[in-house]
Amino acid sequence: MTVTAPVANPALVAGVDTHADTIHIAVCDLVGRELGDQEFPTTTTGYHAALKFMASHGTVQAIGVEGTSSYGAGFTRAALATGIEVREVIRPERSVRRMQGKSDPLDAYAAARAVLSGRANAAPKSEQIEALRALNNARRSAVKASTAAMNQIHHMLVTAPTTIREKYRGLKEKALVTALASCRPTGTDPVARAVLTALKTLARRHQFLTTQAEELHQQLRELATAANPHLLSLHGVGPHTAAQLLITAGANPDRLRSEASFAALCGTAPVPASSGKTTRHRLSRGGDRHANSALHTIALVRMSNHPRTREFVARQRNKGRNPAEIMRILKRAIAREIFKSLTRGLAAPGLADLRPARQAKNITLTAAAAAMGTYITKLARTELGTYPDYDLADRYRAWLTAA
Repeated sequence: MTVTAPVANPALVAGVDTHADTIHIAVCDLVGRELGDQEFPTTTTGYHAALKFMASHGTVQAIGVEGTSSYGAGFTRAALATGIEVREVIRPERSVRRMQGKSDPLDAYAAARAVLSGRANAAPKSEQIEALRALNNARRSAVKASTAAMNQIHHMLVTAPTTIREKYRGLKEKALVTALASCRPTGTDPVARAVLTALKTLARRHQFLTTQAEELHQQLRELATAANPHLLSLHGVGPHTAAQLLITAGANPDRLRSEASFAALCGTAPVPASSGKTTRHRLSRGGDRHANSALHTIALVRMSNHPRTREFVARQRNKGRNPAEIMRILKRAIAREIFKSLTRGLAAPGLADLRPARQAKNITLTAAAAAMGTYITKLARTELGTYPDYDLADRYRAWLTAA
């Protein structure tokens, strides 16, 4: 009888169930046998202790982590720093939890077995995505709060004393905020003074939040350009929508298995809605709704000022399709275009040749802007690449070649 000696340093996988204050580590061998589990605090010392605990059982080949971009972000960074492969584990379905029960050790072992079965095959989201997510969330809340402040100003003016209402209700938003922010609540009428004080406070709040949103918008542009410059070159894609799509994709092209999976992730996969003699599809109500909103914004921009999109919409209307069906088809097409930009590593069109070509022909910026039918500032920003319009750049380049 031959006795097989135990492997000195066996290969194994681990699973991690993450929480705000603790993580639970479970270790399995390559056939799924449970080797041990233990709980650790979510601190630098705790992460090192957890990695040491796993290494004490053998060589860790891969770790399955629940929530690599939330509670598991700190441990994921520590594990990746040691060179261990980390895979993101999706939370088990409710039916599975109901049948098998739920506890931290059970969830940790389930995460390890998800790695073994191949069900956990997604790479963790990169650090770059967290920077985009933080700035995007801060900008979204600033815009939401500034809109709420403006709505409060308008509502307050409706019931304000007559002298205040007549003085300010004819002003547009920017002029209204400027006037209210610089006013001086004085007078003998205590009601008018209190209302004007409230309006001044709201106006200054709106100014502060608007400035914040603009600063965050610029930082989003810089990060999104560094992450994927080609994405911002697509018509209708701005810093905010580009950042949201990068966040949804996880800033990892290898997380996107196919174009169809990205469309489903963005809630743009067509859903059958046929009945009887009617054969049609409807918009999906699933997926990441923020990504769906970003695609919707891009579609609206293209429908307003993109010639090819406007021609497409006209053709679809002639075929008898309603606006909802047209929007569904358009968003699916945009998702296809976005997927290619995210996964193929395409370079943004060059703009460095525009200004030298214009100067070589002694054409002033004013004359060029007049010939292109645009503003001087917009053309200058396109030449410098600060806020470029790539469709304008193509027409401008063709005009310079023929000039």
